[in-house]
Amino acid sequence: MQTILSRLGIVSDNAGTSTGLSCWHSETKRLTSVSPVDGQPIASVTTTTPEDYERVVQTAEKAFRTWRNWPAPRRGEVVRQIGEALRARKTDLGTLVSYEMGKSLQEGLGEVQEMIDICDFAVGLSRQLYGLTIASERPAHRMMEQWHPLGIVGVISAFNFPVAVWSWNAMLAWVCGDVVIWKPSEKTPLSALACQYLAADVFKRNDVPEGVSSLITGTAEAGQWLSADPRVPLVSATGSTRMGKAVAQAVAGRLGKSILELGGNNAIIVSEHADLSLAIPGIVFGAAGTAGQRCTTTRRVIVHHSRYEELKSVLASAYAQLRVGNPLEEGVHVGPLIDEAAVSAYEAAVQQVRSAGGTFVVEPEVLRDYPSACYVRPCIAEAENHWPVVQQETFAPILYLIRYTALEEAIDLQNAVPQGLSSSIFTHHLREAELFLSAAGSDCGIANVNIGTSGAEIGGAFGGEKETGGGRESGSDAWKAYMRRQTNTVNYSTQLPLAQGIQFGV
Repeated sequence: MQTILSRLGIVSDNAGTSTGLSCWHSETKRLTSVSPVDGQPIASVTTTTPEDYERVVQTAEKAFRTWRNWPAPRRGEVVRQIGEALRARKTDLGTLVSYEMGKSLQEGLGEVQEMIDICDFAVGLSRQLYGLTIASERPAHRMMEQWHPLGIVGVISAFNFPVAVWSWNAMLAWVCGDVVIWKPSEKTPLSALACQYLAADVFKRNDVPEGVSSLITGTAEAGQWLSADPRVPLVSATGSTRMGKAVAQAVAGRLGKSILELGGNNAIIVSEHADLSLAIPGIVFGAAGTAGQRCTTTRRVIVHHSRYEELKSVLASAYAQLRVGNPLEEGVHVGPLIDEAAVSAYEAAVQQVRSAGGTFVVEPEVLRDYPSACYVRPCIAEAENHWPVVQQETFAPILYLIRYTALEEAIDLQNAVPQGLSSSIFTHHLREAELFLSAAGSDCGIANVNIGTSGAEIGGAFGGEKETGGGRESGSDAWKAYMRRQTNTVNYSTQLPLAQGIQFGV
C-alpha cells in the first residue's frame, strides 16, 4: 500500500500547497487513517486549524475572481485532463479506496470510473451552460436569462463514497466557474488527499490559480465552519439525516444554499409478475454490496404473498454463496464495515429485530476470526414495515422481507418511511410498472423498473425526497444548483415603455 500511496503523490509529510491546490495545514493535530480491512494504520494527515481555514477561504476567494472569467470550455478542458489523469491512476486510486474504506476492489474501481464518467459529462456541459431568450411584452425589448457562477462551493462528503461524491460536485462546480473547498470524512482522508494531488498536477500544467481546489481535514467541526461561513454560498453535504439537518439549519440561518444527500431506506417491490432471475441478483447486490453502507442500499424487499416463500428460499441460497473477507482479494463480495461503531449499530439493530418478534432467514453474525473486528455476516429478517428498526436506516447489511397482497398496498409500504431516496419494482406487467412510476407510485427521487436500488448512472440527477434532503447532484440539469440565475432585459428602442402598460408621466 505504501507504494500505491507514493505513486498517488502521498508521502510521509502530506502538508503543503501547489498551483491550483490549497491544502493548508499547521503542524498541530494529526488524523490517522486506519483500514477496516486489517485494523492497521495506513498514514496520517495534519488537521486544519481555524487559522488554516481562514487562509483557505481567502485563497479561494482570490482564485474565484480569476477562475470565473476563464471561458467555460477552457475550464472544461482542465476537467477533461483530470479525467485522463484518473484513467491513468484508476487501479491505484481504486485500490486505495477499497483498502481505506473497505468496499470490494471491483466497487473501488467502479467508484473511480464514476469519477471519470462525471469528468466526461462535465466537459460536454462546459459548452452547454445555456439560458433562455424570452418574449417581451414591450416593443423593441429583448429578455434573456443567463447563469453566473456562485463563488465558493463547500463539499462535505461521507466515508462510503470517499471520492466519487466529491467529483460529482467539483467537476460540475469547476466548469460552472466556481471554486471548491472539500471537507472529506475523517475516516477516509487519504483517498481525498490523493484526488487533490492528482488535480494539482493538472492545474499546474494549465496555470490554474491556487485555491480553485482546496482541502480541509478534521472532524465534524471543520464541516461546521463551511456551513456557518457566509462567504460559502453553497454547501453540498452527503451523510446522515442527523448531520444534514444540522447543515441545513446552519446554511439556511445565513440564507445560503444547500444540496443535501442524506439517508435512504430503499425498497424493492417483487411483484407476482416478477422474473426472479433478474430480481435475485438485484436484491443481493443492493443489500450486500459495500457491506450495506450505501445510501442506495436495499433495506426492504416487499414481496407479493404468492412469491414470498419462493423468493425467501432462493434468496437464502444466494446469500449462502456470498464470500466475506479481504475486499482486495478476487471473488470477495463483502468487505468489512467501516469501524467497530458500525458493528455495534449492526448488533443493536439485530437485537431490535428479535425484540420485535422478527425471525431471521439468514442469521446475523459478527465474524471474530478476521484481521479486524469490523466484519459481519449479511443477514435477512422477516419483518413488519412499521417496526421502528425497519423505519430507520442502519448502515449495515440487514435486509427485511415484508409481504403484500395488492400493488397499491406495496406502494404504500414502500412510501411509509421517513426517507425517500431510491426504489424499484420487479415486474413484467406494464400497468404495474407504470403505476409505480406515476404520481400515485413511488415517492422517491429514484424509481426503477427491473433493476435494483443501487448503481445510479451519472447522466441522471441523483437525490431523494423527504429526509433524504431533496438535493440533486450529477446529471440532467443539476448544474443549475452551482450557479445563480440572472434575468436581463435590453431596451433597444428610443422609448421607455413600462411593463403591464403602466403610465408614469413626469
